[in-house]
Amino acid sequence: MLKIKVCGMREKSNIDALNACIPDMIGFIFYPPSPRFVGWDFKPDTRIHASKVGVFVNESIEKVTETANHAALDFIQLHGEEPPEYCMQLNKSGFKIIKAFSIKDRFDFKQTDSYTAFCEYFLFDTASGSKGGSGLKFDWQVLENYAFKKGFILSGGIGIEDADQILKLKNPAMVGIDINSRFELLPGIKDIDQIKNFIHAIRDTK
Repeated sequence: MLKIKVCGMREKSNIDALNACIPDMIGFIFYPPSPRFVGWDFKPDTRIHASKVGVFVNESIEKVTETANHAALDFIQLHGEEPPEYCMQLNKSGFKIIKAFSIKDRFDFKQTDSYTAFCEYFLFDTASGSKGGSGLKFDWQVLENYAFKKGFILSGGIGIEDADQILKLKNPAMVGIDINSRFELLPGIKDIDQIKNFIHAIRDTK
């Protein structure tokens, strides 16, 4: 079954409501330029069922480590231009890494090879200047060029209307879906009813 990751959560009441939908992962943005930035002192509620993912962009390893320990994160998602050595250092410190790659109409998947040993998953998002949350899709046919070496999470402009198309992809390397801005009422505030419907559409398919 595909994992469902809801990214860009910020407000406690909204997070509590999402928790009741039982997503597999909840993402929190630790990137100050983002309107979904939770603040460096943010610490998720211990009652959250889902895996807690912290999203960082070209941050120092020291700051990522400090924040991940304080927030008791289950995964660190790196959404910048972090090199393989950066991922290796965090991985050796015991952190599970999700490395994001920005995709346009064409993408050379060979550049992911040097990251494979240090990452739990890859995340394929649409290339944009906003480092995620753009609401834009890339051409999913590009994924046919990916030789399965690491499971990936599909991201980038996914909305409730995409559930059927996602289920038709049948890509053996795709382990999950990341949703964000297309399910928002405001930046950082999610439409819980829409998310609930999307989760049912993905999980209830026989």
